[in-house]
Amino acid sequence: MAAGKGERLRPITLTTPKPLVTVNGKRMIDSVIDSLYHNGIFEIYIVVGYLKEQFKQLTDKHSGITIIDNPYYETYNNISSLYMAREHLEDAIILDGDQIIYNDEILSTEFELSGYNAVWTDEHTDEWLMSIQNGIVTGCSRTGGSHGWQLYSISRWNAEDGKKLKKHLETEFEQKKNRQIYWDDVPMFCYPQEYQLGIREMHRNDIVEIDSIDELAKLDSSYKKYL
Repeated sequence: MAAGKGERLRPITLTTPKPLVTVNGKRMIDSVIDSLYHNGIFEIYIVVGYLKEQFKQLTDKHSGITIIDNPYYETYNNISSLYMAREHLEDAIILDGDQIIYNDEILSTEFELSGYNAVWTDEHTDEWLMSIQNGIVTGCSRTGGSHGWQLYSISRWNAEDGKKLKKHLETEFEQKKNRQIYWDDVPMFCYPQEYQLGIREMHRNDIVEIDSIDELAKLDSSYKKYL
């Protein structure tokens, strides 16, 4: 998923799409691709939109990459990106290209239930927070909370759930014209009864999601000039 404008990292992203921003000498998306390779995943689809021409350099450098154009990226939310990639959701990992992977193990292909990578948090977070009972997701709060499993933008979908997700994306996007939601809303809130989701536990320092220039500058001092 790499179609967004990355507006919170402007002016850096005025000329460079966020996944291609370099952090300490390495582009964010390269850390994702390398981690996928290390887990034996060589069939990779990248959904692009903003400054899409720049992603051509990835197909020149890496093998197994197919670029998918999202013509709706400026108009609709990220449900449009997964809708454009809906033919590739069976036995798949879905993740964002604008994050840095520090532990390859979090992208392991071994899983029993479809579901999300998550980190337990006792402290308050504004991120989506899942409730788990007997290893199964029983609820999710969009407004966050505390003492729960914080959802991260890495998820796995087996063949059966991937087929259902494709069908549900088509229903929401095509028939209901429900195009201003996150794609995660589809399994979590639109059709929760259709899925039995689990989690894959990881540690907070396994991955970094950069949401501001301040966070970027803390990782790479060369960006302090933008503060």
